[in-house]
Amino acid sequence: MSAGTGTGAGTGSGTGTGTSPGSSSGFGAGSGLVGIVLVSHSAAVASAVAELARGLAGGGELAPVLPAGGTPDGGLGTSSELISEAAKGVDRGAGVAILVDLGSAVLTVKALLAEGDELPEGSRLLDAPFVEGTVAALVTASAGGDLDAVAAAASEAYAYRKG
Repeated sequence: MSAGTGTGAGTGSGTGTGTSPGSSSGFGAGSGLVGIVLVSHSAAVASAVAELARGLAGGGELAPVLPAGGTPDGGLGTSSELISEAAKGVDRGAGVAILVDLGSAVLTVKALLAEGDELPEGSRLLDAPFVEGTVAALVTASAGGDLDAVAAAASEAYAYRKG
């Protein structure tokens, strides 16, 4: 899936276009850590992936990561409201990386990006596998990587071989 176009949306490479706060080297500069939002059709899945990534990312300061799963009433689906709230909750001024599980979640995030004022400046939909991409994104963001570095690390997770 391509991250498409729109304010802050990425391209199929996962590195994207739009605003990208942070240093040109990919690490070190910037006003804070890149935040991460996990959009799933299931609140339980989004929360479990966030917990797994936190556990695997190791000690030290972790970049902020919040789940935005399911609907406000606890059902299956995606919610623009929950995604916007999570993005604002993780925004530290260095950008917000958004990872999604399935197709309609992509459409919901793309619509929010197209609105231009629903998500913090520097928000970007990443083209990456949900679980492996989240772990790679969190490790990179926690090490001080800028949004471009976080997007690259997450998209590189497509290359992880399991057999």
